[in-house]
Amino acid sequence: MVTARLSQKFYERFGDDIANELVTWFNDVDATYRADLRELNEVNFARFDAKLSERLAELESRLTWRMFTFWAPTALATIGTGAGVLSLLLRR
Repeated sequence: MVTARLSQKFYERFGDDIANELVTWFNDVDATYRADLRELNEVNFARFDAKLSERLAELESRLTWRMFTFWAPTALATIGTGAGVLSLLLRR
């Protein structure tokens, strides 16, 4: 954490108490903004993660369907080729 510090001239002009109070206030405001930013980032990341998970599930569904549509004709062709070879072998 970065700590705010004021110039020596400021301390001499307004005194240590006021300068230290101002520094403490700056640091408190900074800590508050950092906490708010951290919370906002966590919320945005959670939303992004949920959206990414949803899209990956959709992609997996589409890929599974495409794999099946390419696998089924290949399997039928393999079975047909095997049946053709068997019928040729059994003729003799």
